[in-house]
Amino acid sequence: MKIIRTRAEWQNAASQLSGKTVGLVPTMGALHDGHLSLVKRSLAENDFTVVSIFLNPTQFNNAADLQTYPVGFDADCALLEKIGTDYLFAPTYAEMYPDAYRYHVIETELSKEMCGAKRPGHFEGVLTVVLKLLNIFQPTHAYFGEKDYQQYLLIKGMAEAFFLKTEIVPCPLIREASGLAMSSRNRRLSAEGLAKAPLFYQTLSSGKAPEEIQSELEANGFVVDYIEERDDRLFGAVFLEDVRLIDNVER
Repeated sequence: MKIIRTRAEWQNAASQLSGKTVGLVPTMGALHDGHLSLVKRSLAENDFTVVSIFLNPTQFNNAADLQTYPVGFDADCALLEKIGTDYLFAPTYAEMYPDAYRYHVIETELSKEMCGAKRPGHFEGVLTVVLKLLNIFQPTHAYFGEKDYQQYLLIKGMAEAFFLKTEIVPCPLIREASGLAMSSRNRRLSAEGLAKAPLFYQTLSSGKAPEEIQSELEANGFVVDYIEERDDRLFGAVFLEDVRLIDNVER
């Protein structure tokens, strides 16, 4: 696996990939099996795969959340190398934001709802950094997990709105044996919190009305951000031990 840290380094590498398909998997690090499932799919469907690790500060509306986000670059590199990743892109803030974030992408509808309503500016940061990555790598495919389903819809919509050639590929949500959606933030939970967290998915997938689901979660010690039904999915976000967990299930 080759580690690249600048756009110039990628341009040099890309000159040798003419005519080849490239898959991109954007991440913020602290990798788990959910991330690796995206990478493995990219490896299976493309000639070359690039994984980015960039803890993007512009998508954090809460400074404390950014400061406590788990990191482990060496462990991440070992996982990626083990499964055969071709390139790892690990840029600095200055490399990604030479404009100091004066320019950014704004979506005016879906990004203001659910997670967007509770995290002002979050999706602007997400869309901006993803657009930058898509422009840098010009990938054939880019892979996003369905745990962040609202994010996937926004990125897909952005790619269509700006006539990007990259195909935005949704990948199934990966769960622990308990049903808990895999997330880097799960690492911040205590042993007691990890034991309780699966109740979020179990209650969300119970088939009950959103109001009843919210009441049950609150009765079990969760602080509910929202439970909302949209189209054929039920979306939820909760706090447990000050750790924000999100999930969604088909209805």
